[in-house]
Amino acid sequence: MRRDPSISLEMTRLVEPAPFEEYKRSSLMMRYNTFILFGAPGSGKGTQGKTLGTIPRLYHCACGDVFRSIDTRTKVGKAFLEYSSKGRLVPDDITVELWREAINAAVEAHKFKPDIDTLVLDGIPRNLGQAKIMDDMIDVKKLFHLACPDRETLFYRLKKRALKENRLDDANEQVIQRRLDIYEKESRPVLSYYSQELVTVVDATQPPAKVLLDILKSVNDGVYEPAAV
Repeated sequence: MRRDPSISLEMTRLVEPAPFEEYKRSSLMMRYNTFILFGAPGSGKGTQGKTLGTIPRLYHCACGDVFRSIDTRTKVGKAFLEYSSKGRLVPDDITVELWREAINAAVEAHKFKPDIDTLVLDGIPRNLGQAKIMDDMIDVKKLFHLACPDRETLFYRLKKRALKENRLDDANEQVIQRRLDIYEKESRPVLSYYSQELVTVVDATQPPAKVLLDILKSVNDGVYEPAAV
């Protein structure tokens, strides 16, 4: 009995992965070209990240936004809630997995196209543990250190922002001091983890527009050019 060749052809079509599925799979396996915005609380990472995210071929992902949009029905979401609801420190692997899920969702929604876009991160990696876990996921092209050695400036910015957003507890000076101390102890060492050739120091005490200009100058200095459209 002869087999109908059209049936074999149709079966081949069924088992062949769709182009988007192939793209999605390869995107999830690749290391993302990445710019990191790094600095103490109040240094302006979020402000610069949002602005950079409006530029074509740059995709901004803020760790704070990831936490605010957690789906607590997922396995990793439940794990995060288990720790955070008890006021316990969330382990680095859970934090990074939450971030990874958010990036995967952005890829599937076509918001982030890893083959042509550069990822702009702020708020992650927050410590050495997270930086090491993320080595297999991101290819850091630039780290912008938004330097603000004047603590009074940071205090003023954090207090002003907390009052503006009606977060009175966060406006407490002891709370602000604790956040800055945690940054010095846990986050600042990340600066030494990456090659100093990748680090660009930007004076964060300048007006936001001047900070942005300094970042853009560094982006376009020929060391790294975002992929063309």
